[in-house]
Amino acid sequence: RSLTLLLVALAALAVGACGNKESRTLHADTEGEYVDVGPMKYQVQISRLLNPNDPEDRGYLIDLPAGESLGADDEWFAVFMRVENGSEDAGPVADNYEIVDTQEKRYTPIQMGPKNVFAYRAGTLAAHQVLPFSSSPAGQNSIQGAMLLFKIPVANFSNRPLELRINPPAGEGNEVGTVDLDV
Repeated sequence: RSLTLLLVALAALAVGACGNKESRTLHADTEGEYVDVGPMKYQVQISRLLNPNDPEDRGYLIDLPAGESLGADDEWFAVFMRVENGSEDAGPVADNYEIVDTQEKRYTPIQMGPKNVFAYRAGTLAAHQVLPFSSSPAGQNSIQGAMLLFKIPVANFSNRPLELRINPPAGEGNEVGTVDLDV
């Protein structure tokens, strides 16, 4: 009887120890959920089409690269990201994103010029720092996310769900985070 109780107690300890592992989330079924890529946590605040004729949206389209414009069958699509460094060390944020549709067509973000205060900028986040910085226009607006801008053909929005892939920075592992985007 004592041996049975000892075995039950050891089994309970073994099962309890399994619960102490820190879980990592690599896929979010919807925007607003966090995914872990390297030491950082990434969250899509919102994604949406941008209308260049709308006064608010025009602010997001400031400082496009020279010659970059919409074709007759294209739309601007913005993904607003929040990145949190919950670690005790500084580290790089992802600089390699892509949107993939159900037909495996891939879209990469357009590199915005330095005058665009809402654009996502890769770099290093200090320990316990959040991107966008709370003192920046992107951190103070209602979205509170740094913008990744994509140009996507209108027809490809029917190839849903669109998936945002967050590739880790060099040296930060090989686990890719994914988020299903609301379109």
